[in-house]
Amino acid sequence: MKYFEVTCEVRPFSPEAVDVLSAMLAEIGFESFSETESGLLAYIQQSAWSEEAMQGVVQDFVLPGVEIRYAVAEAPDEDWNQLWEEEGFQPVVIQKPNSADALIVVHDVKHQDVPPATYDIVITPRLAFGTGSHQTTRLILRTLAGLDLQGRDVIDAGTGTGILSIMAAKRGARSVFAYDIDEWSVENTKDNLLLNGIRTLSDSPSKGEKQKNSPLREGLAGAVTIVCGDSSVLQGQPKADLLIANINRNILLQDLPRFAASVRTSGRIILSGFYLSDVPALTKAAMEQGFSLLRTENEGEWAMLLLEANAPGRQDV
Repeated sequence: MKYFEVTCEVRPFSPEAVDVLSAMLAEIGFESFSETESGLLAYIQQSAWSEEAMQGVVQDFVLPGVEIRYAVAEAPDEDWNQLWEEEGFQPVVIQKPNSADALIVVHDVKHQDVPPATYDIVITPRLAFGTGSHQTTRLILRTLAGLDLQGRDVIDAGTGTGILSIMAAKRGARSVFAYDIDEWSVENTKDNLLLNGIRTLSDSPSKGEKQKNSPLREGLAGAVTIVCGDSSVLQGQPKADLLIANINRNILLQDLPRFAASVRTSGRIILSGFYLSDVPALTKAAMEQGFSLLRTENEGEWAMLLLEANAPGRQDV
């Protein structure tokens, strides 16, 4: 699979502008990002690249007075992998509420000198999104740490590195069904599940054939099924108690009907990958599917929704 590396220069530079740019690029198909001193390195599959869409991001950038310049080059896969193997990423520590103790630590195999935590997650990210360094991933990890997942069945939509599947399994989920449209992410998730000692079912269906395997059907409590595809792979799967989706706003709005059909009565959905300004539109769309808003959380401008099917209308409980 071939990628383009797009070097983006942000003038004037600010962390807020870089965050906004990464979100806008994600909406047009970019998958991975790395902040630089002057802006952002962004990666997109060559088959998904659109000069017109990129020009639209530059011309319609939402922050006033900010100029975006970019250059496109081919990104050999082996160079990206070598970079991660040589440098890795700095450990991410999520603290317990009102405490200096670590609740969750996310680190790679190179960084073992990390504080003890309730949940220790090892990740080799490759091209996939999800090391815990982004606000949306942290929001969901904290939420999963506070939910009762013992014996529950979970769907991880757009799994990335598999970090949220790993957290769900560590929290006692009976099964996890994870999928991602990117083959890199599927392979990366398999590796990361192994690193964390979690059993997998990962036989992808042949072209035109529906996925038949699942932890429930195979009788493997605590196992994770990982397949390549879009939300259509949910058809024919057992319904879950919880669905997690950390994806951009447009995909969430598009896939919400399928997500809603994939959870049980009184099941829950966690959505993130969008801004606080997107909360009204996503909440309205979820309510149209029979869900009520239980809680909204945010880190800066990034937001997360916890929703429940057939729940009484409650907020911030």
